[in-house]
Amino acid sequence: MPRSVNHVASRKKRKKILKLSKGYFGARKNVWTVAKNAVEKAMLYAYDHRKLKKRAFRRLWIVRINAAVRMFGMSYSKFMGELAKSNIDLNRKVLADLAMNNPEAFKVIVDQVKK
Repeated sequence: MPRSVNHVASRKKRKKILKLSKGYFGARKNVWTVAKNAVEKAMLYAYDHRKLKKRAFRRLWIVRINAAVRMFGMSYSKFMGELAKSNIDLNRKVLADLAMNNPEAFKVIVDQVKK
């Protein structure tokens, strides 16, 4: 009995990988084995960096809040502690945005926290 090979499925798998490798340099875009390795590595980097992106943004927000609060004579840690005590539920993303784009509103929040 002849060997049965599912060419439809294997070709579909190869085409999917080669489509993902579109735009890569040299053999990474059109040689199956090289492209497969390149796409696998790219997928790993994409997964890792989706997690790292969240950490990077949180660090950025903290730096921005700290810089804005220092102008009012407070430190970031004191400000966040007092913010929690005064039951103001604003996350770091919103606070950083207010500090950058709406300093008047941020000043109102700092004044409420200082009371």
